[in-house]
Amino acid sequence: MKKFVMLLVMMVATIAAMAQQEGKEVAVALPHKVTDLTLIDLRSKPANLPYYGEKNLLIFYVDPDKHKQNEEFVYDMEYNHRAAGENIEGFGIINLKDTMFPNGIVRMLARKRTEKNGATIVADTDHIVAEKWGLGDCNNMFVLMIVSKEGELVFCRKGEFTEQDKADFYEIIEKYR
Repeated sequence: MKKFVMLLVMMVATIAAMAQQEGKEVAVALPHKVTDLTLIDLRSKPANLPYYGEKNLLIFYVDPDKHKQNEEFVYDMEYNHRAAGENIEGFGIINLKDTMFPNGIVRMLARKRTEKNGATIVADTDHIVAEKWGLGDCNNMFVLMIVSKEGELVFCRKGEFTEQDKADFYEIIEKYR
């Protein structure tokens, strides 16, 4: 009986680990072509992706429920300017479809924050980014993407980043800065 229970525990752990890793995978192969999207700005007016087709884009697609996921990595990237360059523009997209918080409150808090730091943020109220770009499930995930100015999604990672995810990001971002 002990052996059976141990085997059962190992199987459940393996399945859980596979499911967690599966959630990090992008639903389509990279790189692949993506289109400009119409989302909304923080005042609920239609807004296209900033600088799409003009610059390489560093996009933070974030579920507000997990906005601190990868916080240390993002802080380090910003503090050390490791992703900065004249050919790249960074901005955030708030995934409002999956959050448990009221959308109006999230947009208001984001407006207040952008007034202080000058960041550009738009919002996705309907999984438009995830569906149109083939990202799969992004609920409870911090998603980091790089889109080339030619409109190709060349990097995408979701969830809590591993050291390998971080190394892959820094290797790819060098080509687009």
